[in-house]
Amino acid sequence: MAKLGLSLLLLCSILYIAAARNSADTSFIKASCRITRYPVVCFQCLSGYASIIRQSDRQLALTALSVSLSRARSAAVFSSKLTKVRGLKPREHQAVRDCIENMADTVDRLSHSVQELGHTGKAVSQDFMWHMSNVQTWVSAALTDENTCLDGFAGRVMEGNVKNAVRRRVVQVGQVTSNALALINRFAEKQRH
Repeated sequence: MAKLGLSLLLLCSILYIAAARNSADTSFIKASCRITRYPVVCFQCLSGYASIIRQSDRQLALTALSVSLSRARSAAVFSSKLTKVRGLKPREHQAVRDCIENMADTVDRLSHSVQELGHTGKAVSQDFMWHMSNVQTWVSAALTDENTCLDGFAGRVMEGNVKNAVRRRVVQVGQVTSNALALINRFAEKQRH
């Protein structure tokens, strides 16, 4: 009976420590997300990764970037499937094709950014800043690609289900990419000092 009591006490202690750790990690993410343009989206997307992020600014930026890449890939696949839908107007079809190209560029830039940010763990001073500058440039360019995708659907003539479906996904990608850039900039700034 004493062994059972001791085992239960040990188990409860371990669970308490794990919960406290997770709570601190989640609080870190919530506080970090406050600097982003879309803090609620930021926290919703990243809080599930609290045990990976822990309280690391680098891991937070890398995870945010990975989430952005995943969403961009998903939007690119969705856009590709739209080209096969019957009944698209010629302008809709062209706008979707242009969007596919923009999203492919976004995926490429974000993929390079994930790899480049991975190199910052080994880099020091000038090398670190060079890697971070690359990441910041590519993520900014990805945001431009996402906005350019939506430009093809401008005007009243393009109103409808296709525009709404593409817009919904591209806006989500834009929000997580904007958040990732804010967290990347914060990480870079902290490393400078």
